[in-house]
Amino acid sequence: MPTYILLSSLTDEGAETLKYKPERLTEVNDELKALGVEVKQQYAVLGPYDFVNIVEAPDNETIARVSIELASRGSVRILTLPAIDIAAFVKSLT
Repeated sequence: MPTYILLSSLTDEGAETLKYKPERLTEVNDELKALGVEVKQQYAVLGPYDFVNIVEAPDNETIARVSIELASRGSVRILTLPAIDIAAFVKSLT
């Protein structure tokens, strides 16, 4: 299944939600699963992004739908990157 990296930044509203309800992070993971996306790894980070999520989704359309769904809530901005496994990438170069 294709892998994607989601770089997300909280809006002011999203930060306030997490301050009072930190378990919201794991609740969103369950919502993603219901939309066909599996969270493989998740990190809180410092810098221009607040979270890095490594997820698997069946196709670009599914991950695009998820990105729009999450962004439409007004609590997060997301940059979605398709990821290519290094072994597959190297093989494609030969």
